[in-house]
Amino acid sequence: MLQSVVETNSTGSKSPKRSRPPMDIEAFVDAEGRDAKIKEVRKKIDELGIEYLYLQFVSVTGRIMGKGIPADHWENVAKKGFQLVYGATMNLFLNRQGEYLGYGPEAAELIGIPEPETFMQLPWAPEIGRFFCTLFRNREERENPGAYLTSDCRGNLRRLHDEFHKKHGLRLRMGTEPEMMWLKFDENGKPRDGVSDPNCYHISQFEMLRPVSLQVIRYARKMGLDMVQGDHEDAPGQLELNWMYDDVLRNADRLTTYRQICTQVAREQGIFACFMTKPFMGVSASGCHHNMSLWRGGEDHFVKCGNDPDRLPGMEDNYMYVQGGENTFMPDTDDPQMPGKEGLKAIGGIVHHLNALTAIGCSTVNSYRRLWDTGFWAPIFSDWGFQNRTTGLRVSAPGRFEYRSVDSMVNPYLMGSTILAAADDGLENNLDPGEPEERNIYEAMEAGKQVKRLPMSLGEALEALRQDKVVQRGLPGEMYRLYDEYKSDEWARFMATVTEWDKDTYMEYLP
Repeated sequence: MLQSVVETNSTGSKSPKRSRPPMDIEAFVDAEGRDAKIKEVRKKIDELGIEYLYLQFVSVTGRIMGKGIPADHWENVAKKGFQLVYGATMNLFLNRQGEYLGYGPEAAELIGIPEPETFMQLPWAPEIGRFFCTLFRNREERENPGAYLTSDCRGNLRRLHDEFHKKHGLRLRMGTEPEMMWLKFDENGKPRDGVSDPNCYHISQFEMLRPVSLQVIRYARKMGLDMVQGDHEDAPGQLELNWMYDDVLRNADRLTTYRQICTQVAREQGIFACFMTKPFMGVSASGCHHNMSLWRGGEDHFVKCGNDPDRLPGMEDNYMYVQGGENTFMPDTDDPQMPGKEGLKAIGGIVHHLNALTAIGCSTVNSYRRLWDTGFWAPIFSDWGFQNRTTGLRVSAPGRFEYRSVDSMVNPYLMGSTILAAADDGLENNLDPGEPEERNIYEAMEAGKQVKRLPMSLGEALEALRQDKVVQRGLPGEMYRLYDEYKSDEWARFMATVTEWDKDTYMEYLP
């Protein structure tokens, strides 16, 4: 029989409690040092004059979801969390049959627990503070009460990364290249043409977007993004602004923050921040290349990002970047273009599972317009090489591997989790990526090289994911079921739609 113990509850009275292992939510809330962080956040709230708090999490598609509360309730919500329907992790969308995707109306409500170390004042709304949250199953569920919610893509990435580190002694560092377009509204209020012309690396076009880019950079630096470079890309109104690479989870948080910043700047400027992969044919799409490396060791270092270290607009953790350690992707032979043996195994895992990974990196119907529009260096072949942009994967510099089959609509938490799953398979099973291709891939094909193409539609990519149990390990618990359900419905909606192309091609066709 389980023994009862006596504990003091929040009102100060004593109540019996059955001794049992703590729920995940209890262990999370009672973690060592968390109370001190909660008190530090209260001090920040009072110093900065914060009135309201956004409690955020990320849905299966990468959308930012959550609730808002008055700052007076910080301590209570930090301990007990907030409740929201499970379906919020699926954007609370309906499928083609009018039923809620993922979870029905009878499902319980999730618990969101804010992470005090992620507290950040919004630079465009200084009365508001923002937190990222970890999600849990409801405490009263009959099965796995208070357990980590596996439809929480952000929480999954943290836990999978920790498991990967425990197994291999390695951690994944990631740097992303987020391209997106800034568009003008037409007379009907619809986003239409680019604010600038499609001239790549053109300083004059970069200057046209200076009011946009500089405001994005100002906000980004305040929120802990160590901005390093930027340029005008070769599509209308297309910018790429980059920040320093870091731990895979922190980088995903920063990409999510960057998208919030861009959306806010667009509101201020009266233009439209477009994250759609391919709004225009005949010009480049918006990619989001992921540059990765696996490291042993390293330590966090504070980077002030232009802020006053004595009066930061957020908790210090937001300004930490991991530095140092051993990069296993660096060459360990006399060949400066060949990654080290361990890095090659991880790359081998990614190459072997590239078809299934494409369902995560190219996650929308529109993503495949990027692959079909030839002549713009889109990654359509599952080959790899050194500094070779005609391959789907490349060693972009010694010690760094660029995964190119990913675009601006990616959920970076799912991408990180599934890359870890593929790299784990490569390391565990000594997978060989094959010889790097140094030739232009199209010339190599003309010379007789047999090249494997990536999936060329969302439907084809989802089928590849269904067949790949390794990549599915990066979508643990309910996550794979939910992702497949959401994206299969998206594909079915497209297949059940009559487009303008259909009408233009077949309306007057006489068989």
